[in-house]
Amino acid sequence: MQRMGLCIGLKAGQVARYRDLHAAVWPDVLSAISHANIRNYSIFLKEPENLLFAYWEYVGTDFEQDMQVMRDTPVMQDWWKICDPLQQPLATRGEGEWWALMESVFWCA
Repeated sequence: MQRMGLCIGLKAGQVARYRDLHAAVWPDVLSAISHANIRNYSIFLKEPENLLFAYWEYVGTDFEQDMQVMRDTPVMQDWWKICDPLQQPLATRGEGEWWALMESVFWCA
């Protein structure tokens, strides 16, 4: 199992919309996330900075392949068409990243 943390900004004025979307995530989106071997997925919001922090645990054996399958899933593409315009990627994110991958510096069981 691999714990992963990611962050991104949320555009000004989009907090209520983002909250509403995530209060009723489409069942097929949840299914696609599960099929991609992601568990314990949470997104946290820090206001007034409008920073989002995502945490999940990856339980598969081929992360890149699982992410490609999820990217190719039509319902995920539809979901991202709605959510992505609300987000503001960090200028310091890695090449090819939308959400910036974070380094784990501490964990306690």
